[in-house]
Formats: sequence, structure tokens, C-alpha cells
Amino acid sequence: MTDAHLEIDKLRADIANRMHYLRENNSIEPELYSKYNIKRGLRNDNGTGVLVGITRISDVRGYTIEDGKKIPCEGKLLYRGIPIYDLMRGFEREHRHGFEEIVYLLLFGLLPNRTELDHFSKILQHRRKLPESFKEDIILKIPSRNLMNKLQRTILSLYSYDEDPDNIELGNVLAQCIDLIAKMPLMLAYAFATKEHYFNHKSLIMHQPLENGSTAENILHLIRPDSQFTPLEANILDLCLCLQADHGGGNNSAFATHVVSSSGTDTYSAISTAIGSLKGPRHGAANQRAHAMVKDIQSHVKHWDNDGEIADYLKRILAGDAFDGSGLIYGMGHAVYTLSDPRAVLLREKSALLAKETGFEAQFDLIERITHVTKELMREKKGDDFNICPNIDLYTGLIYEMMGIESDLFTPLFATARIAGWSAHRLEQIMDSKIMRPGYFYLDANDLTYAPLDER
Repeated sequence: MTDAHLEIDKLRADIANRMHYLRENNSIEPELYSKYNIKRGLRNDNGTGVLVGITRISDVRGYTIEDGKKIPCEGKLLYRGIPIYDLMRGFEREHRHGFEEIVYLLLFGLLPNRTELDHFSKILQHRRKLPESFKEDIILKIPSRNLMNKLQRTILSLYSYDEDPDNIELGNVLAQCIDLIAKMPLMLAYAFATKEHYFNHKSLIMHQPLENGSTAENILHLIRPDSQFTPLEANILDLCLCLQADHGGGNNSAFATHVVSSSGTDTYSAISTAIGSLKGPRHGAANQRAHAMVKDIQSHVKHWDNDGEIADYLKRILAGDAFDGSGLIYGMGHAVYTLSDPRAVLLREKSALLAKETGFEAQFDLIERITHVTKELMREKKGDDFNICPNIDLYTGLIYEMMGIESDLFTPLFATARIAGWSAHRLEQIMDSKIMRPGYFYLDANDLTYAPLDER
């Protein structure tokens, strides 16, 4: 063992011996939040979110408030006031992809006509390229096992290629955002190819983007060695992108975008911050965790069509004795939605269709049973009036698996969609021009007094 390794081991041992100080001096007892009337996690006592701002971009509705009480209702997601169902049914009736229109709607606050949409789509196609030598210098030379960290680093690197990166005039920020939205499929695909090559020893295959393809078509073309995909796959991926493009101003990554943008920082820093937020398993990476949980259930439940066996294993998960020990059934429940998640409702329909085409009927049926059994278990645990619904994360993993998309890409695909919403929220916050600076209650119960170094 080298001297450097010995030093590191000694440092780790020293840190381990001091962990009790870290816990003692940094832990906050949960009851103190109630004592000082502080909204932990920016949540009210009834589970609703603390209002911290105003937005015109999108809204998430899962309950009503009557006499101060939460009343469950069917979930709604509105982009600029338009229900997501109306938008998705419109794209389906007209047999076209909708993500580019959703981006336009979120950014500009209105639906484009055909000429405006065609022009905007061409702008995205034109900007879907990286600076000269960027792929070689920034992506290939610095591989990463985690694609979300790689996306952060890649986006931050684009700052150095921008002639006016710190200009936060609206027109400049809009141009930067559109540029990043267009480049996300390339950055995602090339980062994935690099990871597969350097860490999994696969052939390095990188395609040029399709000149006239939609965002969904380009993603499938770019991430697959043979560039092949079916119309159904492209349609379903486009639906996923549309459903994940935004989710109100209160979700963690949108709020992070507002906070960072309020400081006056540059676009690249703001968007990379949002990606860091989305990476967390309590936010965007929940899709990977939900998929991993389902795979775990598949390996431990012998008969997938037996609700009793499924219930027994789900009880172990809830008790923290199975899967990751968190006690959570991922993909079930939501901070806002109560009776239904409209995104999950729409994806469930497409999941069933794709399952028949790909031979995944048994896996789809298992997810249906997990949903039903979880509802029953939670009612037994919390009362007959307790409501819990499957969320979008329960279906995206299965959809991506049916399309042969690696789990490492699940959250980056989410980011490729959500950058549309982050961009809209950034523009909205810049127009507000007020820095966010909330207060924290200082707990002085363990205040120290200064002592000279030799007397400590």
C-alpha cells in the first residue's frame, strides 16, 4: 500500500471517530419545526406546499381546499392553462409529435400556428449541433459513470463557447435556452456512448442528428447503434417528453431554477443546478428507483399473478426489510396528486399497447397488480379514506425497458424534457428581478464560547 493510500485510510479513520460530533451538532429534532411554526420542507401541516411565488407557466392540481381541509380530486396538469389531456389528444388526432409545440407553449405562453411551429422546429434542428471539437475535448476525454453529472459538466462547459454568457437580457437568455433545449439529445446520446465505451468496453458509435427529425426521433436515432426505431416507439417517447416538460413551479428542480436565477447568475449555471436537483432519488431519479423496485419484486415473487404473494413482499418493502430498506414503494403516491396522476393515466394506455407489441404483457400486469395491492395495503395502514395513486415513475421504467433503453438513460431523458420547463421558469424569474432570500430560525441552545487553541 502506498503512502498516499495510508494517508487516506488514516483520514477516513479520523473522520469516522468524529462522526458523533457531526450528528450531535447538525441534527435538528423534528418537533422543533412545530414548536417554532416552521414549514419543514416548505410543506404545510396538511401536506400542501407553502406558497413562495407566482407562475403563469403550469399548474398541478390534485386536491381542493374546503374549510381548511384537503379534498382529494382527479389530478390535472395544465400547461399555460391548457389541460394536458387536451394537448395530448390533439397531437394524437393529428398524428404528429408534440414536444416541440409544448416547448413553444411553455416558453412563449401561447400555441403556435403551423407557420410558427414549423419555423420554431427548424430553429431547434439548426441548433442541434455542438461547437467544433466540443465532442472530442469535452465529452470523449472526460467520461463519467453517471450521465446526470456528465450533463451538468457538459452544459457548464458550453459557457466557455458562448460569446456573451453572462448577459441576462431576456432575448439573450431565450436564445441560450433554445440552444440548450436543442443540444440536449446530442449531449445525452454522446455522454451515454462515451460511458458505454470506456466503462463497459463497447464499440464507440456516435451518429449525426437527423436533419428533419423530431426531438423524440432524434433521441432514438442517436442512442441506438443501428439508428432504428418504430413509429410507435417514437410516438410514445414523444408522449413521455411532453408529459415531463414541466410540473408547476413548486417541484424541486423548478424551484431550484427560480432560486438560482434570482441571484442573476448565467443560464448555464442555472440549468446545471436544475439537473443536480433532478438527479436526486426523491425527485427525477425516482424513475430509476421505481424500475429497480419492480425488477426486485419480479425476482422475489414467484407467481406474478398472485396478489397474496405480491402483498407479502410489498409488506416487507414497507417495513424496510426488502429492496433498498427505505420503506417506500416507489412509483406510488405523489406530493400533490391524490386520486390520479394524469401523466400516469396517459402512459398507462400506451404501456398496455406497447406491452402487447413487445411481449411484455406479464410485466405490465404485474405493475397493475402492484398498484391495486399497494392501495389496499395503504388503506389498511392509514384508514379507508386514504388515497394513493400510481405516478408517472411506475410506467416510464417499463416503457423504456420495452424499448430497450438502459436505466442509466431514464433520468437524463427526464432532464431532456424538463429543460423546457426550467427555461420557462428561468425567464419568468429574471423578469421578477427579486433575489430569493428566505429566513432560517437560528437554534442557539448549544452556542459555543471561544477558547484559545492550547486550551481546547
